[in-house]
Amino acid sequence: MIARVLTVAGSDSGGGAGIQADLKTMLALGVHGMSVITAVTAQNSVGVQGAWELPVEAVRAQYRSVVDDIGVQAVKTGMLASAELVETVAELISGTDVPAVVDPVGVSKHGDSLLAASALDSVRTKLLPVATVATPNLDEVVQLTGVRVETEDDLRRAAAAVLAYGPRWVLIKGGHLSGDAVDLLTDGSAEHWLRAPRHDNRHTHGTGCTLASAIASGLAKGLSVPEAVTEAKEYVTGAIAAGFALGAGIGPVDHGWRFRGQRFRG
Repeated sequence: MIARVLTVAGSDSGGGAGIQADLKTMLALGVHGMSVITAVTAQNSVGVQGAWELPVEAVRAQYRSVVDDIGVQAVKTGMLASAELVETVAELISGTDVPAVVDPVGVSKHGDSLLAASALDSVRTKLLPVATVATPNLDEVVQLTGVRVETEDDLRRAAAAVLAYGPRWVLIKGGHLSGDAVDLLTDGSAEHWLRAPRHDNRHTHGTGCTLASAIASGLAKGLSVPEAVTEAKEYVTGAIAAGFALGAGIGPVDHGWRFRGQRFRG
């Protein structure tokens, strides 16, 4: 049977991030994507104009509906907005014996807040402990731990600070540093440094959602965490290289780059 992956995240009406990016990524990587929508956003290439979170009962019902009938091989989380939603989703994941990829979404590509400040403690104490892999970017590392990363050497310190909250693995995304795009994957003992050329392309909306969904897709297919992350990094690097203009602002990465004859160069 085809591997099944469930994304628990917000909807991006512009189609570049969130649930829409997750499902496109899953299709591109050969798994069946399913969704639990946690929030609806009015969002386009220039920013987030509005966000409305769904009631906890609606989120719980969607999750149970999918998991109890169809089943899943991996779960990925994105925008959870409030402490109540974070805690509900953490509880649901803890009762589902499959890998969980937690993308602790704090702000959008445009700088718009997507997580209430009051929810940060719930992310630290409830959600991160149930994560197989947590995938914070450098801004989210600061939000969660206070650690600021300015050089590659700081990535280890950031990883240790996030691992202290309980995820089995953490992938610190160093995309905001200068030079090559360098990420550090570690479980506190093994280290995997992932490097890719930095593409001069401003159209990177949805990068984090795409990477986390790609990791979940690999885990659902039975790959180890290092294998899933390595394949996901390759996929997202190609998607960034092929990112395209859309609207007046920051366009999306191209989730279908492999279907369009694009080649990953690296």
